[in-house]
Amino acid sequence: MRVTLLGTGDTTGTPTVGCDCDTCEAARERGVERTRFSVHVENERVDESLLIDFSPDFRSQFLREDVPLPDAAIVTHIHFDHLDGMGNVFRVFDSLDVYAADETDPKTDKSVAETVRDDYHYLEPIEVHPTTPLEPIHVAGFTVTLVPVEHPPLLCYGLAIEDPVTGSKLSISGDTSYNVPEESREVLADPDLLLADAIVPAHLADYHPIGGRHETDDGVPRTFGTKHMTREGALALADELNAEQTRLVHVAHYYPADEAFEEPLAVDGEEFVLP
Repeated sequence: MRVTLLGTGDTTGTPTVGCDCDTCEAARERGVERTRFSVHVENERVDESLLIDFSPDFRSQFLREDVPLPDAAIVTHIHFDHLDGMGNVFRVFDSLDVYAADETDPKTDKSVAETVRDDYHYLEPIEVHPTTPLEPIHVAGFTVTLVPVEHPPLLCYGLAIEDPVTGSKLSISGDTSYNVPEESREVLADPDLLLADAIVPAHLADYHPIGGRHETDDGVPRTFGTKHMTREGALALADELNAEQTRLVHVAHYYPADEAFEEPLAVDGEEFVLP
């Protein structure tokens, strides 16, 4: 299993357009980026690959990393930074299977699968496959399981990707607070690599209008607001899931410059080969 981090940033990316903060300037000086979230997972055993989420930066990510176009894709939720790159399918793919959750979201009165199908009805290459969370499916030679996470006000999902032959496992937290349901944690547990949402460090939680949530006994917030984990929350989740290796993604440019590129914060282009 070859995992390439195509996009490791939050909704504005780093550097952020029009921003001259110290962190964005440091990114420019280092020649690194955190574009909007997307992950490419290649199964070299069967010569097929899987894309997780359609970043608005789809075109530049694929040109930059020179990875194969995917044979199938997963959509975790319908926020634009995870979905709006789907239009790049036009005149690039002859066909593409897209898997997304079949649960109806009370906020939209549609499932993620229905939203993808309806919003991109004009893309003839796409075939949308409604997928039941917590029920494994088989895609690109992998066993893939969508798991519910907490990202209000919309339904959102993380996922586990396993190679049934080699036993290698990638877990992705999805956009989520620290309050990941126990049944989802059981599916995500014991990965060789965990990609965990960690939008800001805990010490910045006070800047959110509603502060932090899910605090430790020492008062350290593991959730920033209600929708994303702090760095400390993501690392706590990694420890609880017994992750062999962890990279923190969906990272905002609000990290102070002296923290923004420290381990285990990911940047675009990182590649991992899981046993």
